[in-house]
Amino acid sequence: MDINTYLRDSSFPDVRTAPGDQPIAWGGDLELWRLLDAYTNGIFPWFSEDSPIFWWSPDPRFVLYPDQIRVSRSMEQELRRQKFTVTMDNQFYHVIRACQQPRRGQDGTWITEDIVDSYLDLHKFGVAHSVEVWLGSDLVGGLYGVSLGKTFFGESMFSRQSNASKMALILLTRLLHHWQFNLIDCQVYTSHLESMGAQMIPRDEFLDTVQADIQKHPTRVGSWQLDFARFMAEEVHN
Repeated sequence: MDINTYLRDSSFPDVRTAPGDQPIAWGGDLELWRLLDAYTNGIFPWFSEDSPIFWWSPDPRFVLYPDQIRVSRSMEQELRRQKFTVTMDNQFYHVIRACQQPRRGQDGTWITEDIVDSYLDLHKFGVAHSVEVWLGSDLVGGLYGVSLGKTFFGESMFSRQSNASKMALILLTRLLHHWQFNLIDCQVYTSHLESMGAQMIPRDEFLDTVQADIQKHPTRVGSWQLDFARFMAEEVHN
C-alpha cells in the first residue's frame, strides 16, 4: 500500500486524481473542522483501533438515490403493520454504541472510541443524525450518518430484530426524498444495500453531486424530528 500523503495541519490531496482502491491519506486527527472538510470533499475516515487514521474516497462510489430505493412487497407489509416505531436524533449515543459492537464473525470494529467521540461532536454541532427503531421500549435497530447540503453520508447501521435496520433506512430515505435530498452515500459495496437499490457510480460524478449540493443548498443543522404516526399515515395514504 503506497500512501504518500501524511496529514498534520495540511489539507487533503486532490481526491479526483487520487487512487480509488486504497486510502488517499493517513494521519491527522478527527477534529470537527477536518471531518467537515473531509465530507465536503467526498472523503471519510475508516481504520482500526491499532492503526493510524486512514482516509478513503473510493472510486467507484456506492450510493443510493432516495427516489430509487427498492422495497420488497413483504417489507411494505411490514411497514403497514407498524410493528416498530421510529424516532430521529433521540438516542444518537446509543445508536453509535450499538453500531460499534462487532458483527458476527468479526474480531473487532472500525468504530473506535475516537470515532465515537468525534461523531458525538458532529451530532452536537447539528450535522450528524441518528434513526432509532423501537419495539415497544427496546431499541432494536437504527443507523447514523452525516448530512451536508442535500447529501446524507451514511456511516453504519445495526439490527437486533429482523427488518429493523431496513425499516430505519426506508423511512430515512423516504423522508430525505420528501426533503428533496439528492443522494445517500453508502461508501462501499454491500449486497444487502444493492438489493435495496444502491448502485456504483464514478467518483467524479459523486463529487460533482456532493459539492453542488453543499454549495447550493443550506444544511439542515440541528435535531431532526419525525412525527412517526403522521408520517406512516401519509405513507399508507400514498
